[in-house]
Amino acid sequence: MGPILIAGGGIGGVAAALALAQKGFRSVVLEKARELGEIGAGIQLGPNAFHAFDRMGVGEAARKMAVYVDALRLMDALSGEEICAIPTGDAFRARFGNPYGVVHRGELHRVFVEACRAHDLIEMRTSARVTGYRIEPGGGVRALLDGGESVSGRALIGADGLWSAIRAQMLGDGAPRVSGHTTYRSVIPVEQMPEDLRWNAATLWAGPKCHIVHYPLSGWKSFNLVVTYHNDAPEPVAGQPVSHEEVARGFEHVHPRARAIIEHGQDWKLWVLCDRDPVLEWVDGPVALLGDAAHPMLQYMAQGACMAMEDAVALAAAMEETGGEPDRALPLYNARRVDRTTRVQLTSRAMGDHVYHPAGAHAQLRNSMMRAKSETEWYDAISWIYGGTALSGNG
Repeated sequence: MGPILIAGGGIGGVAAALALAQKGFRSVVLEKARELGEIGAGIQLGPNAFHAFDRMGVGEAARKMAVYVDALRLMDALSGEEICAIPTGDAFRARFGNPYGVVHRGELHRVFVEACRAHDLIEMRTSARVTGYRIEPGGGVRALLDGGESVSGRALIGADGLWSAIRAQMLGDGAPRVSGHTTYRSVIPVEQMPEDLRWNAATLWAGPKCHIVHYPLSGWKSFNLVVTYHNDAPEPVAGQPVSHEEVARGFEHVHPRARAIIEHGQDWKLWVLCDRDPVLEWVDGPVALLGDAAHPMLQYMAQGACMAMEDAVALAAAMEETGGEPDRALPLYNARRVDRTTRVQLTSRAMGDHVYHPAGAHAQLRNSMMRAKSETEWYDAISWIYGGTALSGNG
């Protein structure tokens, strides 16, 4: 039988190739760019990401480059005071079986790419933009490439992101939903971070219609800064350079301690946050979607890349269980993933409204409720996302 074709060489696509290779399946990754790489800065990796790394055979390499934070820390951006902190040390690792880490997106992607290049079951092609597909009458599928070429395989996985061409053909559900929230990203050397804020924590400063996130990266050589505010942005934008003045404008109302973090940012780039409403089906015969192509989500659960990696593991398991028959494997993969990814999509939206951005009495209620939780109660509350059932379809 032919290879499994994967449209997209981002984290989801290369993770799918690796997971499939672990189960003995050959794949061809078709990436539109001339070089394999990832834009962006830091990403957070919950224990469920490390569960997936191990299943893909890159656990050791991923662990070597991650920075392990001591806590998930929530601050009030108006008062400058701590609301609560969830410890992520020994008790957290014992409960969830893995740590909580942060890593530079590009460094994580390189780990996957190097592992793919070293595997004889994986072929990687660049300058290969997939524009659509054609299901063959006798079985299999053709990926249609920009320029007229096509590639034949037993199945096609659309891991081509928020603006997926595979999704457009399969579901025809139009453009993504624009949230009106704009995120600005910067990475600064550690010495430029205010000394009293150099915490080994994934820190969130929550304020009215805005928030700030920071954490250390790359062996404590730099800090990742991500700041977001509601500016009713009307259309999607990704990776556009922007002035410091524009970034600061959304945070004039927050505490000087929080505002000081933004003052040290440099080379800011903006993204307008988008997602889509969840759907029940992302399979069409031998074609399936994965990651942001299937279930794009807002960043507020820090789970976009983690969900794509879980998808990859679940896809490979379904292929193995069905003897590599896409017509059986892909619906099984879809069924096992849809409830969990829907829950993360919808929870991410709710987190923006109820944890990250409330004001007044709403914010006071948030603070009271979150301060009242014990460490055990916090672990119970987040066990659905980080716990051991994350890859079984029961989460």
